[in-house]
Amino acid sequence: MLRKVAKIYTIIVLVCCVKIASAQVTLTNPILTGFYPDPSIVKVGADYYSVHSTFSYFPGLPIMHSRDLKNWKQIGNVISRPSQMDFMGERMSRGLFAPAITYYKGIYYVTCTDIDHDGNFVVTATNPAGPYSNPVKLPQVRGIDPSIYFDEATDKAYIVFNSDAPDNKPLYSGHRTVQMYEFDYKNLKTIGEKKQLINGGVDISKKPVWIEGPHILKRNDWYILYCAEGGTSVNHSQVALRSKDIWGPYVPYEGNPVLTQRGLPADRPNPITSAGHAQFIEGPDGNWYSIFLAVRPYEGDYYNTGREMFIAPLTWVNDWPMIEHGEKAIEYKYKTNIKEVKLKDALPQNGNFAYMMKFDKGLDLSMMHLRKVDSSSFKTSKKGLTLNLKPETISELGNPSFVAKRQQHMNSTAETELVFTPKSEKEKAGLVIYQDESHYYFLAKSIKEGKTQVELYKSVHRKKDVELINTLSVGNGKLVLRITNNADKCHFAISEDGKDFKVLAENQDGKHLSTRVSGGFIGNVFAMYATSNGEKSDNKATFKYLKYSGDDAILK
Repeated sequence: MLRKVAKIYTIIVLVCCVKIASAQVTLTNPILTGFYPDPSIVKVGADYYSVHSTFSYFPGLPIMHSRDLKNWKQIGNVISRPSQMDFMGERMSRGLFAPAITYYKGIYYVTCTDIDHDGNFVVTATNPAGPYSNPVKLPQVRGIDPSIYFDEATDKAYIVFNSDAPDNKPLYSGHRTVQMYEFDYKNLKTIGEKKQLINGGVDISKKPVWIEGPHILKRNDWYILYCAEGGTSVNHSQVALRSKDIWGPYVPYEGNPVLTQRGLPADRPNPITSAGHAQFIEGPDGNWYSIFLAVRPYEGDYYNTGREMFIAPLTWVNDWPMIEHGEKAIEYKYKTNIKEVKLKDALPQNGNFAYMMKFDKGLDLSMMHLRKVDSSSFKTSKKGLTLNLKPETISELGNPSFVAKRQQHMNSTAETELVFTPKSEKEKAGLVIYQDESHYYFLAKSIKEGKTQVELYKSVHRKKDVELINTLSVGNGKLVLRITNNADKCHFAISEDGKDFKVLAENQDGKHLSTRVSGGFIGNVFAMYATSNGEKSDNKATFKYLKYSGDDAILK
């Protein structure tokens, strides 16, 4: 079943046919909307491939493909088999942190950190879509955010990473270092002793925090070492250092940070914040660009869509990189000289869009499960996606019957038609908008005292409990469930004919679903979910489709 899921899916296919348009591209930020954090990118010929953190979702680390930096298509997942890795028992914001993708001599390398179990590891593939090898652990690489640099002039490789303070004695909270090993890329292991390249950050006297996400590139005779600094929230930034020797010493750029938004007025309209964790890439037009993570808050530091992938032009000044220095806000649109290249059968990923997923050809590559995939717990057919009711719930740290798609807009709606006949009061199936184990709303069909009803539940902050918000009696026929999220408000409605909708609740607390309230690193998903709440069940629930639409005014 897993092989089937990996190969066939409703809308996206692995055939990389393209259609070249004559129009010049306007890049609309975010170029990947929704929960696509910690972006890393590599250019191979005319093709661009990016990879992103997924934490405890499965499959892990989506591989996205583009030829114009505007149109993106998911072609695979790096962690696609349970034999590679699973995240059972882990909270949703644990799991896989900050992958990096590189390419050398016909092989794609992805490094990453499994934060609680396997530590740092590397996987390889000859096809960017995969399949990728089983993880090879890198026990000497102690820390997070590893990335590999290949020096073509010497045919040597190096692995650079965030690590502990010298002698494990931090001078202040957030004191970290950047260290490096030479790397045997043929045998996937470190060589010799590590060396510290950065202590603390660009100026340790200012007590900089969380120097991380390091990458190296070579420009003319300079090795450019660039890293995130300041933490992944509102103080996030990108800094650059350079040296004529790969081992340093690395001298900081006087114009650091080369990217940040932390000094801009908090009350500016339509703010983009938390910009950092960048990687630099030459575009199809010969100009340079930086991709990076940032967020779109609707108020203060409240956002529900997670950390998204943004882009901005990069200028080289005397071989120093400069993006947006902080005096200027990142723009939502950049006009370029890039010619548009549309990828066949790709889901839209930026701007405003809508689509409907059916399941007659399997699951889309972008759909996710909690912690691992249990291929015996669901099937796809012309009837839709059928989930077995499992005892596990989304409030626990297991693998419930749950199939999710990212929320990609501040104003978004998800809708599904459910076919389900509950047999007990513990049996429930429906649509959920989910941030993590204790931050979600569940719009469920069930029964109470023998009568069929729809129930709306809200999770209790940082507890396994749920609160019943409202109920509505329904018949046993057609049932359409709809969840709408408008920034800090959520609305829930149902229809028994697919046309006229009845409201269960309006203006529910959307901040309950925000990253700030939950305290994690992820964004919301809409998910089809079925549970028997601790009891064994042979019952099933079928979801005929998943319909999504997003409409943010700033993206028009």
